[in-house]
Amino acid sequence: MPKSSPFVSSVLERFNPFAPVTARAMFGGHGLYVEGVMFALIADEQVYLKADAQNQPFFMKAGSTPFVYDRKDKPVTMSYYLLPKAIYDDLDLLRVWLESAIEAARRHQVKKKTTMRRS
Repeated sequence: MPKSSPFVSSVLERFNPFAPVTARAMFGGHGLYVEGVMFALIADEQVYLKADAQNQPFFMKAGSTPFVYDRKDKPVTMSYYLLPKAIYDDLDLLRVWLESAIEAARRHQVKKKTTMRRS
């Protein structure tokens, strides 16, 4: 498991004025959480934000790309999209992107709980 890095610390410092963000090491990167819900991940010193059917078109229109990793020599695309540097540097836009990702993560959490109850 990776330990916290200066990059992770700087991202937390940047995001915390908008929401109480915490980081947990996982799978060679870090998950970023608000109130126990994972809304972003850090991999290879890049930030990816949670996307779903509602906000994915917004991310794609801005030129963002999904997080992809290899599992058993096959690419796996996750529902997290790259946070462009220009957005990271603009506090007003950053707030919009973070809120969008947090809302997507919360929707996913509700959907997940609903599905588990039906099982």
